[in-house]
Amino acid sequence: MAAALSVPACVSGEVAAAPVAVAIVDLDAVPDYVAPPVAQLEAKTVRIYDAPEADQGVAVDEDFFYALDNTVIGKYRRDTGQLVARFTAPHKGLIRHMNSCYARNAKLWCANSNYSLVPMGSSIEVFDAANMTHVATHSLGMMDEGSLTWFDDIDGGRLAAFAHYSGNGGVPFKDSTYSSVVTFDKDWRRTGGWLFPEGVIKRMAPHAASGGAIGPDDLLYVLGHDLPEMYVLARPSMGPTMIHVATIKLGVGGQAFSFAPGEGRTIFAIDRAGGKVSEIVLPDVALKTPDALPFRR
Repeated sequence: MAAALSVPACVSGEVAAAPVAVAIVDLDAVPDYVAPPVAQLEAKTVRIYDAPEADQGVAVDEDFFYALDNTVIGKYRRDTGQLVARFTAPHKGLIRHMNSCYARNAKLWCANSNYSLVPMGSSIEVFDAANMTHVATHSLGMMDEGSLTWFDDIDGGRLAAFAHYSGNGGVPFKDSTYSSVVTFDKDWRRTGGWLFPEGVIKRMAPHAASGGAIGPDDLLYVLGHDLPEMYVLARPSMGPTMIHVATIKLGVGGQAFSFAPGEGRTIFAIDRAGGKVSEIVLPDVALKTPDALPFRR
C-alpha cells in the first residue's frame, strides 16, 4: 500500500502570508476616459519668400530651401531667396504626385504617390541636393494603409503617414478616417503604428495629414490639407490612438513642411494659394499628462 504524502503548510520556516482584502467595486461606476485638454497656441512668422513651386510642400537645410510641386522641385538660397536650380519631370509620368520631402545628408528624401489614381501606389524618391538630380527610388507598391504622404526618421527606422480620402483619390470602402501613421524598420518592413485622434481626423477631413515631422521635443507635428493650424501629437502610454496635446495657429494653410536643422522650433511651410514659403517659429509645447509620451524613446 502506497504511503500517503502530506504537504507542509510552509516551507523552510516561512510563514504563509495573510490573504489581502480586495475592495468591492461597482464596475458600472467606473468613469469613462476623458482626453486631456488641447492647448491652443500661436506661431510667429519671421520671413516670407516667393516660390512658385510651393504647391505641395517645402524641405529645408542649412543654406537652402526646396519648394515642391508634384513633379517639380525648386532650390532656393535662404539668405537671398534666389532660385539656383530646379528638378523637373513630366506631369503624370513615372513620378506623379510628390507630397513632401525632407533634406538629410546632402539628399532630398521624398514621398511620392500616384494620387488621384486607384488602386493607390507609393514610392520613395531620392535626389542629390547639390545638383538636383534623381539618384534612387524605392517602391512600396500598393499598400492597404493607403497613399504615402510623408515620412521621417525614428529609432533607426521610419515613421510614415498614409492617407485615405473621402472623395477624389479615395476608395468607396475606406474614407479619410482610415488614415494613419505607421512605423517601419530601415528596410521598410512594418513594425507598428497608430491611429489619429478623432478630433484631428475631423479637422483634416475630407483629406488627411499632408505634412508631418518629429520635432526637437520628440513630439509629432502634423499639418492637414487646408486649415491654417498644426496639430501636435504624442505617443500614447497604452493603446493604438495618438494623443492630441496642442493645436498651433499658423499664418499659412496645410501641406508639407520641414523643421530647419539645428534651429530648434523653426519650420518652413508653404502658402500654396500665393506661391509663398514662410519661415515660422513654433511655440513650446508641454506634456501635462502621463498618458502622453514623446515618440523617440
